[in-house]
Amino acid sequence: MGVAEGAFLGLVQGLTEFLPISSSGHLAVVGTLIGTADPGAAFTAIAQLGTEAAVIIYFRKDIARIISRWVLSLTGRVPRDDPDARMGWLVILGTIPIGLLGLLFQDSIETVLRGFVVIATSLWVFALVLGAADRFGRKTRTLDQLTWKHGVLFGLAQAMALIPGVSRSGGTITMGLLLGYTREAAARYSFLLAIPAVVLSGFYQLFDEVSTGVTIAWAPTVVATLVAFVVGYAVIAWLMRFISTHSYTPFVVYRIAAAVVVYALVLAGQLPAFQNGALG
Repeated sequence: MGVAEGAFLGLVQGLTEFLPISSSGHLAVVGTLIGTADPGAAFTAIAQLGTEAAVIIYFRKDIARIISRWVLSLTGRVPRDDPDARMGWLVILGTIPIGLLGLLFQDSIETVLRGFVVIATSLWVFALVLGAADRFGRKTRTLDQLTWKHGVLFGLAQAMALIPGVSRSGGTITMGLLLGYTREAAARYSFLLAIPAVVLSGFYQLFDEVSTGVTIAWAPTVVATLVAFVVGYAVIAWLMRFISTHSYTPFVVYRIAAAVVVYALVLAGQLPAFQNGALG
């Protein structure tokens, strides 16, 4: 992979990470089509550090307030039921499922589940689920009504994103809508919940690659991360404005269309149905 390819994949990462359309699925498909092959779970995880840096900066005031109130709640200077202190605990709680399942099923995630038939199927199946949730969800709850039970359910939804094609933001936003949260509340919590999971995953993958002696293409990876940061920040700002007045229907339609395209490319022999040792 050259720097130009890395920059292009960083653009794809930045455009797709926060939209409910699956960044990992897009990176796998685009990477293969441009001749770099699937960039893999490690490249994806490291590039996601760029987009998570965008989240941290965009929501920096919220994050600083949540962390400070959470720390103060540990010393008793702030009530434990303080909304921001509770949010800190809920983010920690919601991160546990994806951490445990990611470690338990790491081999499958990096091999069998990265098949393009899996990606295409995930795209359209979860498009229908997102569409139904957006259509029938009450959309009345706000984040100060977030409960411990809902925090766990959000975490389980986030863990579904271990399957390429599902989408981390898509999974958590869909769960939020099903639980009756507003579009803005579901998206905001989705972004906050992703921070520890993505950051820890990125550094874990980096440590794993270095410790096993795998050669990392640093130049394209760093460029991809920087591009993903800039583009990701712009996408967050746009999405938060968009969903305040629009539904998720455009993303539902896009996911279904993308699934059709991936199936067609598989049938045409441009993409392998399965890869990385997956059985076909």
